[in-house]
Formats: sequence, structure tokens, C-alpha cells
Amino acid sequence: MIEGVQYVTNPAGEPVAVQIDLQRYGSLWEDFCDIIIAEERKKETHSSWEDVKKRLNKKSAPKW
Repeated sequence: MIEGVQYVTNPAGEPVAVQIDLQRYGSLWEDFCDIIIAEERKKETHSSWEDVKKRLNKKSAPKW
């Protein structure tokens, strides 16, 4: 067992979740969340840098 980490189990004794001491491991938790977000965003469509620049220029152009 790791100090500051507790495993939550279901009635069959199988681990289903983890509780961590955020005072001790808060920065690691932030890294973990960043990894989850990055993995989720892999499924998103991507735009080229040129397309992004064009969209930004259209938004910032004066609408006269």
C-alpha cells in the first residue's frame, strides 16, 4: 500500500476506485487529470494552423 492512497472496493472485494490525499499528491492529481483530458481530446477533429488563423482573422475583422 502507498501511504495517502486508499482503494475502494465493491462487495466482491474488487478495486473500483482510488482515494488520494490531495495535500500530499495534489500536483500528481493535476497531471492525471491533464492526461485524461488529452486522451479524450484525441477523439476530436483537428484543424490545421492555417484554418485556425483564417477563422481568427474572420472573427476579429471589423463588420462594417
